[in-house]
Amino acid sequence: MARRFWVETLGCPKNQVDSEKLTGVLVADGLVPAPTVADADLVVVNTCAFVEEARAESIETVLALGDARRPGAELVVTGCLAERYGTELDEALPEVDAVVGFGVPVHLGRRTSPQVPSLDLLNLPRPASVSPWAYVKVAEGCDRACGFCAIPSFRGPQRSRSVDAILAEVEALGDRLREVVLVAQDLAAFGRDQGVGRRRIVPLVQAVAERVTRVRLLYLYPSDLTDALVDAVCATGVPYFDLSLQHVSRPLLRAMRRWGDGERFLARIDDIRRRQPGAAFRSNFIVGYPGETEDDHDRLLGFLDEAQLDWCGFFAWSPEEGTAAASLPGRIDPSLVAERLAECTERQDRITARRRDDLVGCAVEVLVDRRGVGRSYREAPEIDGLVRVPGELAVGELATVTVDAAVGPDLVATGAAGPAIG
Repeated sequence: MARRFWVETLGCPKNQVDSEKLTGVLVADGLVPAPTVADADLVVVNTCAFVEEARAESIETVLALGDARRPGAELVVTGCLAERYGTELDEALPEVDAVVGFGVPVHLGRRTSPQVPSLDLLNLPRPASVSPWAYVKVAEGCDRACGFCAIPSFRGPQRSRSVDAILAEVEALGDRLREVVLVAQDLAAFGRDQGVGRRRIVPLVQAVAERVTRVRLLYLYPSDLTDALVDAVCATGVPYFDLSLQHVSRPLLRAMRRWGDGERFLARIDDIRRRQPGAAFRSNFIVGYPGETEDDHDRLLGFLDEAQLDWCGFFAWSPEEGTAAASLPGRIDPSLVAERLAECTERQDRITARRRDDLVGCAVEVLVDRRGVGRSYREAPEIDGLVRVPGELAVGELATVTVDAAVGPDLVATGAAGPAIG
């Protein structure tokens, strides 16, 4: 009987891609997916280590799956936590049989599973998509030195894939694929590491758009959001802009080693809306970075009111070993950070609700992800709201429906309609 495996994925979409490629390797080696953790002979946890909260979740998940596995099943930890803290995990998690980084494996004095090799997953093939959408990772690593981020220390410098390799992966994902979500640590810089003047994100977007109905981009640095890239995104029919802003206070952004300020960000957003009035925007912001003043916080709240972004995530700053921010003075009291997070979240929740309410009565084109659930171009998979649609619509279908109601971040739509709004 073939060995069975279970892969648990934590963290960002880039980790999801890694897990799918790892799954492809395991299947090619003769293993088969297990229906539950308890049925698996091999349990792999693909971890996240971006901030303290993510690390804690990863450890809790490893321990929980270790308890849930059947006697004799191997437990393997991989992903960012393995790459960043391999030696420490040996001491902290005796339950684990092996820690395997995606680059160089870290051996724990126990046997490393022969079924989880040390691999560079970036260019490995992956199984055909079982969903009408899929993430596609176009590069690994990052060349930036943001004060709060440790990713370059364990993912390394940026390594862009070739356009041909990416397009081959898109085509191999299967005929049912309708939407490709391009991801990378620094997506707009795709190709920059391949030679002077070789930044190639625009031709990549255009080439992918020739192969699927929808192309979506996640994680764009505002300094790299050129006119050509804006035009390329709008031309795909998915005017969705996920901008990595992090804050709006100029002094605080400089302390973060980041470009820009609230005025520049607003000007760029306004320019995009002039070109494409229906454009959707998402961003993330760090709250409680060392030195953040009440004035900085008020600037962020004011920016939220002016920008009227569709979606926002807010995260408390976490001191990360090896980052510039870890040694900065002026740390903010945790209770004040929690208060500021609550203010930001409450403010943005109202804005998101209003922007969803504005769609009631409108016709929207949705991609049906699963029975009764779809997304318009305004909703990225797994992180934004969704559109509840009639159950008779087929999975993978693109259908135009009428929005009847907004329920929190979600929309409820019924029936066919006329042309969808842009």
